[in-house]
Amino acid sequence: MIKIRLARLGAKKKPIYRVVVADVRNARNNGRPVATIGQYDPAKSLSEALTVDTEAALEWLGKGAQPTDTIRSLFKRAGIMAQFEASKK
Repeated sequence: MIKIRLARLGAKKKPIYRVVVADVRNARNNGRPVATIGQYDPAKSLSEALTVDTEAALEWLGKGAQPTDTIRSLFKRAGIMAQFEASKK
């Protein structure tokens, strides 16, 4: 199964996350992700924190990739889940 999830980068106590599409059988930071579609910096304000290639995210969601709970909530705030739901109808 393919999931859209966060991979941790950055220094100790100053995390930055990449939004990656990866196989669930691989560890979070080990192994090569299928695709990298954006990044998330929790230290920034909400509007600047998430930068995602929306087209790529919608494409992977359309192919059946399952977002983790955290990614789902971030995508809801960014409006990506609403676009995906609208495209399904």
